[in-house]
Amino acid sequence: MLRSITQYRPVTAKKLTELRYWDNLSVDYRKTFLVASEVLPFRVNEYVLENFIDWSAPEDDPMFRLLFPQEGMLTRSQFARIEAAQNATSTDLREAVRVTREELNPHPAGQMTDNIPTLGEDILDGIQHKYAETALFFPSAGQTCHAYCSFCFRWPQFVGEPAWKIQAREAAQAVSYLRCHQEITDILITGGDPLIMNSKNLRRYVEPFLAVESLKTIRFGSKAVTYWPHRFLAGEDAADLLSLFEEIVASGKSLAFMAHLTHSRELEPPEVKAAINAIRATGATIRTQAPLLKHVNDDPVVWAKLWTDCSALGIYPYYMFVERDTGPSGYFRVPLWRAHEIYSSAISRVSGLSRTARGPVMSSHPGKVVIDGIVEVHGQRALSLRFLQAREPTFVGRVFLAEFDETASWLDDLRPLGGGEFFFEARGKPTEPAAPQWTAPERIMGGVHA
Repeated sequence: MLRSITQYRPVTAKKLTELRYWDNLSVDYRKTFLVASEVLPFRVNEYVLENFIDWSAPEDDPMFRLLFPQEGMLTRSQFARIEAAQNATSTDLREAVRVTREELNPHPAGQMTDNIPTLGEDILDGIQHKYAETALFFPSAGQTCHAYCSFCFRWPQFVGEPAWKIQAREAAQAVSYLRCHQEITDILITGGDPLIMNSKNLRRYVEPFLAVESLKTIRFGSKAVTYWPHRFLAGEDAADLLSLFEEIVASGKSLAFMAHLTHSRELEPPEVKAAINAIRATGATIRTQAPLLKHVNDDPVVWAKLWTDCSALGIYPYYMFVERDTGPSGYFRVPLWRAHEIYSSAISRVSGLSRTARGPVMSSHPGKVVIDGIVEVHGQRALSLRFLQAREPTFVGRVFLAEFDETASWLDDLRPLGGGEFFFEARGKPTEPAAPQWTAPERIMGGVHA
């Protein structure tokens, strides 16, 4: 039964053990939680706990698996390492946690090496520029979320490692960069979740972008619409947030709210529907995206219901992603052939209005690669793949074939049909892309490592 909670109360790993929910968990699971949460960031809130989890059988619940660390998210050796360190000194535990996190590939797809731009001689903090038309902006005040998804590839932002954080304390550098890179038409404000900030702080970051004429679209990447819908409904700050959305639209820029919706159950509470209506009333469009996750949503019926319900609420289905190769990805991994099968089955169950969803898509180092299908070439099965987006703009739309591999779950697991190397590889490793055709100011001001 859905329960209305209007006061935001976060729940950390330590706090959970003091609440009544802890009593619903088995002894074996409690052990798993206490060990795994040393490594994997954990944060929920009471609204999420009350509205999205079946507490009569929590450990079998898909939303529980989405929010809580599970057995299998750490390898046996990693689990044993942390468990042993818990009985040693605090220094030993910190070192065991650090080593384990390093093993979880904290920054995949060149995030810290190939996506960080420069302006003149300066390396810019809190900005990522991988694709020509789109830049990502990470405000420092938005480096947490109302609740953490256990799969999240942004998990390094949440674990207190300063060197792993991507964050900007103000927007001035980003604005200067945008003015020098007029090929950038879209900026995605992300985190964490930028809507964890109060509206005054958010406005401080956003309003400078409104003066950049070449910028056409402002995007917010957020889970707030389901993890804390009252962010849009209650009090003066909610009103100020919606006013900011209206201001963005009135400036002539498109406002795209990128809602991360992972399971159809997230749309059930009436507060969520009210929040969606409030956002749309400002003139913003809402699109939804999520990864395909074993144990959570690896079922075409779940995706079809999610997309159908989204369309009924005025939300555009956007992406079904393949889980990135970071964090506890092994627990959530779905073979690529199965991912395509789930996508195809799901898309066949919805009307044309919901078939805006693209997938399954891998956000890999060279770009966003979609699995278009399984084909047969001279009697040999193959995966047909295509670049939807790419570091090297000339790769966009390019189709290529890979040998069918029933165990492959990521681009790096695949081999070209017929042998050799993929056109985007050299000696088995990602190539440096051909120099993008940046604008003239780019050539004057300096390069971008993306």
